Parts: sequence; C-alpha cells; structure tokens
Amino acid sequence: MFPLVCATSCCYFSLRPIIKRTCPLVLEVKEKLEKEHSDLPEGKNGRDDEDLILWFLRDRKFSVDDAIFKLTKAIIWRQEFGVSELTEESIRKLYETGKAYVHDFLDVQGRAVLVVVASKHFPGRQDSRENEKLCVFLIEKALSRLPKGEEQILAIIDLRGFRTENGDISFLRFLIDVFYYYYPKRLSQVLFVDAPFVFQPVWQLVRPWLKSYASLVRFCDAETVRREYFTEATTPASFRG
Repeated sequence: MFPLVCATSCCYFSLRPIIKRTCPLVLEVKEKLEKEHSDLPEGKNGRDDEDLILWFLRDRKFSVDDAIFKLTKAIIWRQEFGVSELTEESIRKLYETGKAYVHDFLDVQGRAVLVVVASKHFPGRQDSRENEKLCVFLIEKALSRLPKGEEQILAIIDLRGFRTENGDISFLRFLIDVFYYYYPKRLSQVLFVDAPFVFQPVWQLVRPWLKSYASLVRFCDAETVRREYFTEATTPASFRG
C-alpha cells in the first residue's frame, strides 16, 4: 500500500487504516456542500457522509473542488437512479437467472467477489434498465460484504460459452461509467476468464474507453482463478475442478 499525503495540511493518510478526522479537507468539503448544495440528502452516502467524502477526496488527489464536483454528481445519480430503493425482490427476475451474483466468500486478498456469467446475458431479450439495476444492486451488495479495512471488489467475468448474441456494448459502457463516476477505485481487478475468439472484437471496442483502467484487466483461465484467487473451500462452484 502506498501513502497519501495531504499537501495542504499536516495530515498523513494511508489507505488502511483511514483516520479521516485528522484531515480538515473532509470538513471543508462538508461545509461547502452544506452551503452550496443544501438540497442534497444527508446521512449514509449523502453530503455529510465523511467516509464517502474522504473516498472522493482520495480519488481526486485531495482537490476539494474536484472532489465536490464528482461527489455531487454521484449523490444526484444515486437519487435519480433510486439506489437506496433497490432490493433483491425488485430485481428478482434477472437475479434468478444466475447471470451475476456476489460470491459467498472473499478472495485470498480479502476482496468481495462479483461474478458475471456472460453466457446468460441476452441484451435482445432482457430489459436494459433492469440489467442496470441488477448491476448496481450487486455492486452495493459486494461493498456491504467487505470486512473492516477492506475497500475493493474483484470482478470475475466468466466468458465460457460466450457467443455473439451475449455481447452488449451499451451495457459495458454503463458499467465502465458506473465504476468511474460513482464508485471510483472500488474495482480492484477484473478477470476475463476463458475468453473465446468471438469476444475479441468486443474487447477491442471497449479497451479504449477504459484508458488507464485497462491495466486492471487480466485474461486468464478457470484454473488460474482456482489456484491464485481462492482456496479449495472458497472457490465459486462453477470454477471448481
């Protein structure tokens, strides 16, 4: 882990543990949000959520103005999207397809694990808005599973059986935007597992959108997932030998 230094104060930050009360920038952001955006909600994931403020400050390299801009956009999005209203019941139809789920166990690095089964994704038959709701619900669920001191998610994209009809460029763009704008730096790594040849055109289209985040992507096989990311007892059932 690398240290983060707040240049405008004597505060010292490390990613783990976080001592947010030592940084006056958190309070500065809170005060500015209260003054300039008093219409935004308060509470968890609201304008006075110090953990959330610190997260966006870190993402914006402790620039108060940049953090406020991005955080305000994220809070408004959460309101408009209805994130707090998402429940398993509200997305049950797609949830029961098994196309995506949060694994019951953490990986060996202590990260929550989000698994996507690409062969069960059918954009021509499944409502795009419902797909987006399922996506956000599972991100929230994965974050809620993180133990104290852990902050990031491992995403496993199971491409076994992927066919052209499973490709969905617009949804991938949504997913990229969600993690960049609303859950910045929450994604630790993305595994593309056993990618078939027909996936290559999709990857060539998507890769430029990722920019520096493309470095988070690793192409690997199912054996690598078992061997490097889980123990025998914690490997997802679909990846067991």
